[in-house]
Amino acid sequence: MKFQITGKNVTITQAMKKATETKLSKMDKYFIIDESVTAKVLVKTYREMQKVEITIFTKMMDFRVEVSASDFYEALDLAIDKLEGQMRKLKTKISRRHHVNLSSSIAFDQFEGEETADNDQIVRVKEIELEPIEMEVAITKMEALGHSFYIYHDAEDDLISVLYKRNDGGYGVIQVKK
Repeated sequence: MKFQITGKNVTITQAMKKATETKLSKMDKYFIIDESVTAKVLVKTYREMQKVEITIFTKMMDFRVEVSASDFYEALDLAIDKLEGQMRKLKTKISRRHHVNLSSSIAFDQFEGEETADNDQIVRVKEIELEPIEMEVAITKMEALGHSFYIYHDAEDDLISVLYKRNDGGYGVIQVKK
């Protein structure tokens, strides 16, 4: 696994880098490792807490966790635990639904299955018509609906876009390439 460790409002020390690489290297047993598996770690420092964001990019899917704690090392441990939890849950979902192609980059035999309720079933399908609108109009409509995301056809660049509220405030946009 390749590592990319950066800091925002903090200088990454050798000890922080070594601890991060050591803990993430233990995750190697959960992935089918090749040159495409990359782990990006972003460490942010705030007045009273440290935030660790880890994104692991594999061939078929990406894993992302974001954890805050009073100490960097505590946040790192919590992030690793959260990643393992995500993988256990995914293993259970994949084994129930037989999505073999999704599991081609993850060594699921390293995990025990996690019992989860069958509440992750699709209970509603909704069709929408997309007319070109401005992003500001999409924000207004999303806020009016009280949703955390809104799908719209961006009039400015003619792309299908998903507008969403970010956990750290503000909005994000995901656009579909043609």
